[in-house]
Amino acid sequence: MILSLTLLALILLVSLWLVLEPLRASAPSDPDAAERERLTTERDRLYAELATLEDEKRRPDLERRAALTLRALDALPPAPRRGGRTRTLALAGVAVAVLVTVAGALTFVPRWQLASLNPGEARNVQNVLALPDLRRKAEATGGKAAYIAWGQAAFDSGQYDQAVTAYGNALKLDPRQPEALRRLGILLLTRPEQTGQTVKPEEAQQAFLLIRTAAQLAPQEAESQLLLGFALARFGQDADALTALERYRTLDPAGRDADELITAIRARQNETDPGLRVYAASCASCHGPTGGGGLGPSLRVSTLTREAMRGIILHGQGAMPAFPDLKPTDLNALLDVLERWHKAGQ
Repeated sequence: MILSLTLLALILLVSLWLVLEPLRASAPSDPDAAERERLTTERDRLYAELATLEDEKRRPDLERRAALTLRALDALPPAPRRGGRTRTLALAGVAVAVLVTVAGALTFVPRWQLASLNPGEARNVQNVLALPDLRRKAEATGGKAAYIAWGQAAFDSGQYDQAVTAYGNALKLDPRQPEALRRLGILLLTRPEQTGQTVKPEEAQQAFLLIRTAAQLAPQEAESQLLLGFALARFGQDADALTALERYRTLDPAGRDADELITAIRARQNETDPGLRVYAASCASCHGPTGGGGLGPSLRVSTLTREAMRGIILHGQGAMPAFPDLKPTDLNALLDVLERWHKAGQ
């Protein structure tokens, strides 16, 4: 790595000299010449220092200063055009600079170059760049941690074929790894369809078993509940899927990955169950989308009788408003849902 950085710095310095030397030697009137030279010198110095840096604690500050210097250079008006030999040397310098850019892209991406990306995009770029080294390390050492690290980078950057290989090898070494189980399971369940193939029933069942086992091993990990919810929904178990997805949102309140599926499941339920349709319209905003509680208490652990619930719904109680205009059929359908939840006890 140090050798690559040193060579990169040397090539960069040569290219800068080829571009800048003729400009200094035959410069016509340029009101920004002094500022341009100062910024260029500062840029060269920062590049050289970054290329030979030993104290990594100083890198973020140096990269920030380099980025600011580049922006200041870009803000200056273009220098007056030169001709003849000057133009030839400048073009040669540009060509070398292009080679430097390609070499830099293949070897490393400095943090300041990632500054324009959002955090997720920056992580994806870094994961992709890290994949070859992570793969070589995993295959060379054969260690569980190395395979997991390779699998994480591959999965998070969308390199799913590599993720399947990495997580599969990790599970051969230790079959009780929740992350490897659930991620391998969801890939085996969904990847064939993305390539135009059909998932065989027995393969789908095996994939679901991996995801369910991961949720049993790590029930407090948000991703376990998220992927379990997706798998349950694919098998038509909407009620259980909704429970898992709501559990995911409890474990990760900022997570938005389940929003569309939750909306779709509720819509399906509301179409087939009139009680759920009434609940979604009148109760869910306070008691939660699945009755688990929100601004109002949970309706799944209540000990109230059917008649007691009827009275509270019609006449209200405490902070709860009354709903006297509910049609008898809608009210009875809603009470059926609440009783069903009570019997389930969760």
